[in-house]
Amino acid sequence: MKRRKFLHNLPLLGAFPFAISGMPMRAMASDRPLQRLAAMSDNDRVLIILELNGGNDGINTLIPVDNYDLYYFRRPNIAIPARNSARRFIPLDNTLPLPDQVGLHPDMLGLKQLYDEAKVRIIQGVSYENNNGSHFRGRDILFMGGGYNDYLGSGWVGRFLEDNYAPQLYPDDFPNAQMEDPLALEFGNDISLIFHQTNNIPTSISINNPNQFFNLVEELEGFEDLEGVDPRGVPPAVLNNSPYGQELNWILGLEQKSDDYAARLKTLYDIGDAIQTNVVYPETYPFSAPGGSSRNPLAGQMQIIAKLLSGGCKTKVFLVRMGGFDTHAEQVSTFDPTMGVHAALLYHISATMKAFQDDLKARGLEDRVLTMTTSEFGRRIFSNGSYGTDHGSGAPMFLFGKWVNPGVLGTNPDLNQGNVGQQFDYRQIYASILKDWFEVGADLVDGGAPDESIIRGDYEGRGITLPLINTNTVTSITSFINDRFRLYPCYPNPAVDKTTMRFYINTPTTVTLEVLNSQGKVVKTVLKNEMKDAGEHRLMVNLKGLPPGFYIYRIEAGLLRDTRKLLIYR
Repeated sequence: MKRRKFLHNLPLLGAFPFAISGMPMRAMASDRPLQRLAAMSDNDRVLIILELNGGNDGINTLIPVDNYDLYYFRRPNIAIPARNSARRFIPLDNTLPLPDQVGLHPDMLGLKQLYDEAKVRIIQGVSYENNNGSHFRGRDILFMGGGYNDYLGSGWVGRFLEDNYAPQLYPDDFPNAQMEDPLALEFGNDISLIFHQTNNIPTSISINNPNQFFNLVEELEGFEDLEGVDPRGVPPAVLNNSPYGQELNWILGLEQKSDDYAARLKTLYDIGDAIQTNVVYPETYPFSAPGGSSRNPLAGQMQIIAKLLSGGCKTKVFLVRMGGFDTHAEQVSTFDPTMGVHAALLYHISATMKAFQDDLKARGLEDRVLTMTTSEFGRRIFSNGSYGTDHGSGAPMFLFGKWVNPGVLGTNPDLNQGNVGQQFDYRQIYASILKDWFEVGADLVDGGAPDESIIRGDYEGRGITLPLINTNTVTSITSFINDRFRLYPCYPNPAVDKTTMRFYINTPTTVTLEVLNSQGKVVKTVLKNEMKDAGEHRLMVNLKGLPPGFYIYRIEAGLLRDTRKLLIYR
């Protein structure tokens, strides 16, 4: 293929998408001097932004337990059952204060499992002032990191990368020894404002898979230009220093960048692909769903990221996306509100993130990766007559990862309103992640002038860091799990002929409870793989027949693995 044909096939202002395993991707670089990259190299953390295109219905994602009757009254044709149904909402965490307690959609078992493992942070009521419910404008605002009346040409991630990593002159000095990989990679074919920097635009081409991408750039031949002229060609002198000339120079640099990134990313992907973890990513929704919603569009994207990182990729920010959340009609099945398009979408997120976190753990990468969801708005509190919901405002955000500060931040929405009220400005979440995850100084993030910092605009909560990331030790994670899965001391102890054993589990699971003698032999089985509901359980245990002495009783119940001592005397 001639370079002229190669360039002719590019959109003039497009970013530089390529593909791995059939997934279109985009690489981003910058044009500022390398000033901070070496200093930041000790932070090898990665952020994945999961965009839920269309506006996710947060109220059917997180069902308000404390006000369920009003929830059902507001949306009777789409409400998720609380009882008397094989498919009913999953109680997330009964240890939370009642106004914070939520039920998960029944197809979000994977998320429930991650929550119990202390790997999920939920933020309720995320929005921005004067949310207008527009797909395009809303997406731009979330990507800009600004307010409703801002019209910025740069995005918050682009400014972060520009200010904190500042690559050398692009394309001439990029990649370089400090950063061989793109600073950001995007899946899909859109050009996203989120990665735009103040003086630069991303670069891109599009193909179907890594081998085709690699072969494409290998086949490029030089221009048949005048001898001695740069084989990429040069813009006419009259265009020097003009926006068009800069864009043309940018396009002419694509060929070499394509070559560099193709070889590098193909190598990294192949290395990661050769590492087998036996983690199975969900490909389809296990139940009936309309149209193409049964196919999982997220799993392949997350699996590619896991393999790239496993191969040694240093990319800092990834953007993945799912569509289908604009559920004005047929959000749920007419015969079962727990089924339908929205159910399939929530399953794809939940099951994929469980597989992804398991994959990261198996690859030794889970310390490095944080995933954050974002959606341009939520849905209205009232359902409509088409078994759907209309554009709203506030919605929950989810953070996934080993080092999130687990739990729920915020309370259930006021269902007496038409829209979900704002509890947190979305920029406060972004700023908190930049400060506590990427360790960027507050003066750069949100401590300076609102029109000059990475996160723009004056908003409620500006400068206040939310407790989203666990900045302490693993102790707090262990404490979170122990508060939700615990074996209490039995009583009485010492005991004569009987004692009461008590345990708490935060999710339904099978339970085995046994008594062992001092030699470690099981001498009494209290429960054996018996299914128990979430909550506290008390069991009277008959000790007759066991001789006096020291014993241990142990429990295995989901995440709960614990032992305690028991003394029998007579």
